[in-house]
Amino acid sequence: MTVSTDRSNRFLGGPAVPPADGSPHASGRPVGNWAFLGLTVTSLGGPLALAALNAPQLAGDASASAGFAMLAAAAVFLAPLVIWVKYARHATGSGGLYTFVERAAGRRVALVQAAVWAFSYALYLIYTTVAIVYDTLPQVLPGVRPYRPLLEIAIPVALAIVMLAGRAVTLLVVGVLAAGQLALVAALDVVTLAHSAPTAASFGARAPAGALATASAGTALLYICGSLPLFLGAELARPARTVSRMLPLGYLLAVLGIVLAVFPLSSNPAFMSAPIPGMSVAQVFAGHGLAVAIGVGVAASTAGVMLVEYLALSRLLTAVTAWHRRRIVAGLGLTLVAAAPVSLINPDRFYNDLLKPSLGALWVSQAIVFAVYPRFAVRHGSGRIPAYALAGIATALCVYGLWNTLHSPTT
Repeated sequence: MTVSTDRSNRFLGGPAVPPADGSPHASGRPVGNWAFLGLTVTSLGGPLALAALNAPQLAGDASASAGFAMLAAAAVFLAPLVIWVKYARHATGSGGLYTFVERAAGRRVALVQAAVWAFSYALYLIYTTVAIVYDTLPQVLPGVRPYRPLLEIAIPVALAIVMLAGRAVTLLVVGVLAAGQLALVAALDVVTLAHSAPTAASFGARAPAGALATASAGTALLYICGSLPLFLGAELARPARTVSRMLPLGYLLAVLGIVLAVFPLSSNPAFMSAPIPGMSVAQVFAGHGLAVAIGVGVAASTAGVMLVEYLALSRLLTAVTAWHRRRIVAGLGLTLVAAAPVSLINPDRFYNDLLKPSLGALWVSQAIVFAVYPRFAVRHGSGRIPAYALAGIATALCVYGLWNTLHSPTT
């Protein structure tokens, strides 16, 4: 029993330590490094949804330079990633991004940022089930169509049950989802590399400049949920060290899997227009079993991001209110479950009506984090020019995300 408990502690947490932000509601047992890595991997898309669905579709118009687009996207997103890591070296707490902004620009600005961010992710949690149930799963399991209303309610209920079961259970579920995604991404990588005649030309700028820029910037936007694990900063034994190591490692794993899955498709771009490109590749070259596993994994990947968002939102509300965390978790769960029957009235309209406000608020909230970063960085000894350069790139990415949200038709 002692050995089993020790192993569990290394994953879920170690000896009890005081919460980093002083919150009376924070758990006294710190989150372990591997658990934080699982949160990071799951939050980045998750990586299976990006590798098998989103990234290939975004690269479709620039298919001749798919590898270049994926690498360019990863390079552009280094600016937000570096800013988050640098913030976390000096400011950690249950507020996550709110804590960063509070240290950089004061509580009033931080509360505005937190309100916009919470609005964005609350809507995301409400409408994303529609995408899973009505868009993704029917492509994988056509027989599920009669059961979509039941699933529309069952998924929010399942998320609430996991969260109410406690942090240890939530982290375990997230860890299983992360490991499963990485395994399926690796299998997809093997299939695409073995059967799609990958060439180095995919990493050249052969596609039209406009299509290449759009594919690169659009793919970079997909990584924005990578900030979600930062909301557990108060629950880490050594926050600065854990974030500076595990956040980049999780990002590297996700990027590597996505690049290896997408760049070979430049030799067979027809796959990029499939409903779920990674599933289609697996169906043709590896059989129905792997194809279904990847398709179901894409749905689970999206649900995993929802679970990490739920976790992060509960921490933020704990940091900015006097409410007890368990009541917050229960309140969020009740809201999700209550919204599910409403979405059944007209799922398409429900999704479309909430999508743009949610994404718009997301880009505004992140832009605030990046815009105030130079004040924080200079105060902590960073050079003014590097700080403004990082902030400029990250803020510009958010501005593009907002512009893209406002000008893209909902589907």
